[in-house]
Amino acid sequence: MRAPRELWEKWEGRVIDGRFPLRQWLGGSEHSSVFLTERSGKESQKGAIKFIPSEDLEEDSQLSRWADAEKLSHPHLIRLFECGRCQIDGTRFLYVVMEYAEEDLAQILPQRALSPAEVTEMLPPTAEALAFLHQAGFVHARIKPSNIMAVDNQLKISADGLRKNGEHGNASATSAYDAPEVATVGVSPSTDVWSLGIMLVTVLIQHGPKLGNGDRGVVPETLPEPFHKIAQQCLRVDPKQRCTVSDILSKLQVQEPLVAQAVEERVTEKHPKRWFIVPAIATLLLLAALAGGKFLIKKAQVLPGETHPTEPQTASGDIPVPQSPAPLGATAKSEQKTAARGRVLQQVLPDVSRQAQNTITGRVKVNVQVAVDASGNVSQATLASTATSKYFTNLALAAARRWKFDPPRVDGQATSSQWLLRFQFGRTSTQVFPSEMNR
Repeated sequence: MRAPRELWEKWEGRVIDGRFPLRQWLGGSEHSSVFLTERSGKESQKGAIKFIPSEDLEEDSQLSRWADAEKLSHPHLIRLFECGRCQIDGTRFLYVVMEYAEEDLAQILPQRALSPAEVTEMLPPTAEALAFLHQAGFVHARIKPSNIMAVDNQLKISADGLRKNGEHGNASATSAYDAPEVATVGVSPSTDVWSLGIMLVTVLIQHGPKLGNGDRGVVPETLPEPFHKIAQQCLRVDPKQRCTVSDILSKLQVQEPLVAQAVEERVTEKHPKRWFIVPAIATLLLLAALAGGKFLIKKAQVLPGETHPTEPQTASGDIPVPQSPAPLGATAKSEQKTAARGRVLQQVLPDVSRQAQNTITGRVKVNVQVAVDASGNVSQATLASTATSKYFTNLALAAARRWKFDPPRVDGQATSSQWLLRFQFGRTSTQVFPSEMNR
């Protein structure tokens, strides 16, 4: 069944099996759709429900796979809660209810690549989850950026597409992430390693490697170590010659200090030291981008002297990305000028009604980008993330327009700037985390 977005969105408000209300359409493809839902219990719990049409499926086999996946538990694996059959508008569907993930890695790539520090933090939990699955006799079979997710500031990989070792999937649904042998011998831990290698190259350069003779992935020489060597070992044509996820974890443990040192050298070489965040905070960078900033086009920076008692580090910015000829927010001309960062003078919190707060489960996140003129006033406020609620979006935009700033200065002259205001609405409080953006 192929369905346009307009058809999926018409399902909002329906209740599946008398238990799962479809609160909001989150996205999907021609052959599946995902909605925000709630799971009943002592307190309603936010979840995601995915539908796939059953016309081309062996229903019992698919439900059995999901039932097996429900039994798995790992800190970096999305939990599956329930699965079943339903009928909507005369069409039969299978559905699975799982943890709700606020973000996924695919949302950043059209805008920017990951920094080496972010990849250093992304790979270990991904590889640990894969090692767990392989030991349990499962293969992920769908390792790619869209299946690397953030759940309450915890990086996790999807679990709704798991298969048993040696199982064949849909041979017609192949992509660059599928190893050359998938169509003939089925999935295996080695095919996950191939997918991980493709993803590693993709997140570092924003596109996958070119395929050479025998479908071997040609890894760009510009990839920093140890990622270049890891990708080469992942993308060997012969699956027996590929490394394992355990090999990757071992290599990262050995290389991690060298990676951090190399990143710091490259950053401080091109950027003032005040822009560098020490490696001890690096663990938070990718999750802060995933869970709060939808992988912003421009990377936020930490405001000197600014503190947030409840989240002192996770709301800060990232290490500047050393991937362009000139550092972000600087040109050859401006590097020779004396620059002073801007700061917030007046914060305005949205006025949220108690009734609206009581509807919140977890956190409602709204990212607003504001243009600040040389006098420190907001000249424009625009939404910088996908809106999940018009009510909270309008509150955030209205509050953002009333903020006041001490503008940054170049050679003593006030200049305009761009800021990101990350609003987080909770049931008991509202927080805002401001970051000046690179220019």
